[in-house]
Amino acid sequence: MLDATHSTEKTLLQVSNIEVIYNSVILVLKGVSLSVPEGGIIALLGGNGAGKSTTLKAISGLLRSERGEVTKGAITYRGEPLTGADPAAQVKNGLIQVMEGRHVFEHLTVEENLLTGAYTRSDREIARDIEMVYDYFPRLKERRKSQAGYTSGGEQQMLAIGRALMSRPRMILLDEPSMGLAPQLVEQIFEIVKSVNENEGVTFLLAEQNTNVALRFAHYGYILENGRIVMDGPAAELRENPDVKEFYLGMSDEGRKSFRDVRSYRRRKRWLS
Repeated sequence: MLDATHSTEKTLLQVSNIEVIYNSVILVLKGVSLSVPEGGIIALLGGNGAGKSTTLKAISGLLRSERGEVTKGAITYRGEPLTGADPAAQVKNGLIQVMEGRHVFEHLTVEENLLTGAYTRSDREIARDIEMVYDYFPRLKERRKSQAGYTSGGEQQMLAIGRALMSRPRMILLDEPSMGLAPQLVEQIFEIVKSVNENEGVTFLLAEQNTNVALRFAHYGYILENGRIVMDGPAAELRENPDVKEFYLGMSDEGRKSFRDVRSYRRRKRWLS
């Protein structure tokens, strides 16, 4: 088995062999384990339906809204048990999820959306933090008085991340930030994630299908298939791994290949190694 202890830094989040069942019947996660060091950018990779969003919701506590439940294993955050914790309490504790699909409040302005991200706060530095968000996302400052529903998909993704930053998070669970965005905007979003990580010390666990861009910005990656982690390692090593190149980056020794051309492949299953 590959060693999941991928950093000598303090572990902020630990997911240990969790199973998740929906509607008391459907087993979605089948023993997922991962570790997130404080100050890291960790990528959770895999195709649609692999279990990435379910993993994030198990951590954030949002499973219950979808009749999901962690039935085995454990999740700890900052050394404290997290399994079954109230999502609102987790936000106050510095852990927040940016949902897939942005979910901005369409009838509120951009700035009003940002202010909703600070609802757990009572300090006097909210106005300063709005300016901080505008420094990272100048486009949001230009649209600050516009209704969020009339902004572009890229602007809404920026707004969703900016709204999360207004809670002063210690860790952000970022679900499919590249979805529906042009490649240039994807690069911009990930550059901002990198800057926030380096300048504000925010830790990121991001679920992403765009393996290529995720592994260029992440420090470490986990590949999830059918509810199981099948491979993990430093991002630079995963980028050079022949299986990852061929089946997730679309590259092989013969050049770019289509998934339609692939009949089968032998995954390096961590539970068999």
